[in-house]
Amino acid sequence: MTGTDQSPSVDVVIATHDRPEMLREAIDAVLWQRYRGRVRCLVVFDGTEPDTGLIHSDAMRRIEVMTNTHARGLAGARNTGILAADADLVAFCDDDDVWLPGKLDQQVTAMLAADSAVCVTGIEVTYAGTSTVRVPTAEELALHNLVRRRVMAAHPSTVLVRRADLLERIGLVDEEIPGSYGEDFDWMIRAAGSGPITVVPAPLVRVRWGDSQFSRNWRVIADAIDYGLAKHRVFHEDRRALARLYGRKAFALAALGEGGALRCAGQSLRAWPGERRGYLAAAVALRLVSADRLLDLAHRRGHGI
Repeated sequence: MTGTDQSPSVDVVIATHDRPEMLREAIDAVLWQRYRGRVRCLVVFDGTEPDTGLIHSDAMRRIEVMTNTHARGLAGARNTGILAADADLVAFCDDDDVWLPGKLDQQVTAMLAADSAVCVTGIEVTYAGTSTVRVPTAEELALHNLVRRRVMAAHPSTVLVRRADLLERIGLVDEEIPGSYGEDFDWMIRAAGSGPITVVPAPLVRVRWGDSQFSRNWRVIADAIDYGLAKHRVFHEDRRALARLYGRKAFALAALGEGGALRCAGQSLRAWPGERRGYLAAAVALRLVSADRLLDLAHRRGHGI
C-alpha cells in the first residue's frame, strides 16, 4: 500500500469535454473526501485543450491534467486515465457528478473487509428539480441478474476497483463500442464475471441527469445495442435479457421514426411478453406518445428507458 497509515492510494479518472464549471465541482468533491490515503485526480480532456490551471501539486491531494491519447470519446478518455494511474485503487467520476464527503472512506473500508476487486455505492439522481435515491444490492449485481436488468444505480461514478484486477482480469474500457454508449455496462458485465461486486448500501454520489450526450442520441444507442448483442453471449442465454435489449433498440428506432421499430418491438415481446419497453416502443412507433415524453417521465423517477 502506498497511502498514509496503510490506507490504499487512489487515482480518480475524470474524463471531460467542455463542462468547466461542473468539472471543478466534481474535482473539489474528490479532493475534499474524508480519507486519510493519497488521492490523485487524473483529468482527461477529450477533444478540448487541457486546462492547466487545474493542476495542483499537494502530496496527498494532487490534480494532473492530460489529453486523451486513445480513441476519441468517453471510453478512450477513461483508458488514457487508467493507464496513467499508479495507485492501489482506481475510481471513476463523470465530470457532471459529485461525490459526497464520506464516499471514498466507506468504499475502501468495505472493499478491504470483503477482499473484493470492485466496489460500488448507491446514488442520488437529480433531474428537473426532482431527487431520487437509487441503491443497488449485491444480488442485483450478480452476472445473471445484471444482464437481465441494467442496474442504473451501479453508476460508473461510484466504481472503485483494484488497479491490478482492472488491468489483469477485467480489462480496459472497450473503445470499439459505437459512440462509447454503454461502455460502463459492458465493463460492469466483465467485472461481475470476474467475481462478486461489493456494495456500500448508501447514496454517496450525486448524479445529475439530463445533460448526457447519450440520452437522445438514438442512432448511436441502436448501434451500440447491436454491438453488445454480438459481443456478449450471456445476453442470448436469458430471454428476459434479450427482450430488454430488443425493447431498448426498438424504442431508439421508434424515436428515429424508422420502420424497423415495430418489428424490433415484436422481437422483444416474443422473447418475453412482459417486457414493457416493447410496448412503449410500439406506442412511440404508432405515434401514440412521443419518445421525449416517455424519457422525461422515466428520468423524473430516476430511471432510463
